[in-house]
Amino acid sequence: MKAEAFVIHLARAQGRAPQVERLCKNLPMPVTVINAIDAETLSDQEIARVYRPGLHRPHYPFSLRRTEIACFLSHRRAWQMILDRGLDAALIVEDDVEPMPEFQGLLQHALTSAGRGDFLRFPKKARERGPTMAEDGPARIFVPRSVALGMQAQLVGRDAAAELLAFTREFDRPVDTIIQMRWLHGVRILSSSPVAVREVAAELGGTTVQGKAKPLAEILSREFNRRWYRLALQARNFRESLTRSRTGSVTH
Repeated sequence: MKAEAFVIHLARAQGRAPQVERLCKNLPMPVTVINAIDAETLSDQEIARVYRPGLHRPHYPFSLRRTEIACFLSHRRAWQMILDRGLDAALIVEDDVEPMPEFQGLLQHALTSAGRGDFLRFPKKARERGPTMAEDGPARIFVPRSVALGMQAQLVGRDAAAELLAFTREFDRPVDTIIQMRWLHGVRILSSSPVAVREVAAELGGTTVQGKAKPLAEILSREFNRRWYRLALQARNFRESLTRSRTGSVTH
């Protein structure tokens, strides 16, 4: 499999430069640093071309922040680079990720197990469960019954990148939330264990996608809407899982 690694890095986040250097040195494949889209330079016209609130169901109950839109566009840039370079797959990591000792073995197993149509997650927490697809000692690749949030590290196949690019020309929610909606984009989402990466944003000065402090009433309202959305997503995911188990295919 022809594969490379892409590290998504916001150039003005200078506090993360040493971590980017460590990733470039330690990842076991050729590494390219991708310039992340900067929310501070995104124009209203650029946002209007891609952001369409209310596009999919269940309805996403929040307006996207500029930083979330920039994050989404940064991942789209990485997916496009997979196609432009003629790769079979790319390991895409964000610049606040620290691989653990287990990572290299798990990555090698993933490279031999996943296909060009797969999007394989390396989660930072062991929250997902599902049937095993491939196993090699402690390294396990499986199909999660419910896809968790987070875009810290993924192995994205060429065909999966093309499908996601086509599906997300317009979007209405964060990139990791779109990835959860398998029944819409049709890409096979895989996950891996054991946990082999950790997020080190706090050690690097905090996240670059954070918002301002909010009043209590807004916090409570957002929590209610978040729980409602999770229940709606779980219900849709359950129906999709039943359909897949009956037909052996992904529904659209």
